[in-house]
Amino acid sequence: METSRVIYLGDLRTEAEHVRSGNKLITDAPVDNKGKGEFFSPTDLLATSLASCMVTIMGQSAQTHGFNIDGTKISVQKIMGTNPRRVVEIVVDLHFPHNNYTQKEKKFIELSAKECPVAQSLHPDLKQTINFHYEK
Repeated sequence: METSRVIYLGDLRTEAEHVRSGNKLITDAPVDNKGKGEFFSPTDLLATSLASCMVTIMGQSAQTHGFNIDGTKISVQKIMGTNPRRVVEIVVDLHFPHNNYTQKEKKFIELSAKECPVAQSLHPDLKQTINFHYEK
């Protein structure tokens, strides 16, 4: 079964539909690449997918081991390179809502983040900088 359908709308913009749910999103080329930058760019989605995948897998691990990571906030930075134009680094800062996790729970969190399918699917040349911040 297909995952999504994408329509080119013109003006360097697309509409993507998630087939199973019918949810839609729009992408736009970034301002530094002839676009309007009014929506996520495809490379923004790539970087955001890494963060979303990580926190989802961390959430699954937390559920399995009897704790939660509810309220975790993530900041994502995408760094572009040239020749060829591509994402060269994704910086993910994970901010957990408290510092009450045991060392064992922190280990589950940090291992599961690095094992998420998106992280494992990205080319090894794409640098993934992952920072874990346990708030007080």
